[in-house]
Amino acid sequence: MATISSVSSLQASIANAERQVQQDQTRVTQDASRLEQSRVQLSKDKQDLSDTQAKSRQAEQTASTPEPAAPPALRLDRAIEKPPVSQQTLPPELSTRKPQVNTLGETIGKIINIVA
Repeated sequence: MATISSVSSLQASIANAERQVQQDQTRVTQDASRLEQSRVQLSKDKQDLSDTQAKSRQAEQTASTPEPAAPPALRLDRAIEKPPVSQQTLPPELSTRKPQVNTLGETIGKIINIVA
């Protein structure tokens, strides 16, 4: 027959085992959560890597494409028409103008009368 001390000892062992099982279950749950987070992060990192590689390939293709040939240099001395001196005249808007006169016969713009 079992004695009281052996029953108490068994109950203590069972309680200890139950606590250990609960702790282990908590650890398993935490590990599963971390594993899922790691998988999500891995998926994001793979997508980022794929995007970076695609951009890199595109940049390499752009860099390897030869630039179009530059147009020949312009000769500015021949680009501007030079009329003979006898035909060179100022446009009418740049020629000297006659002073404007107001209705009183006063010249506009020459004298400003400042009265305080």
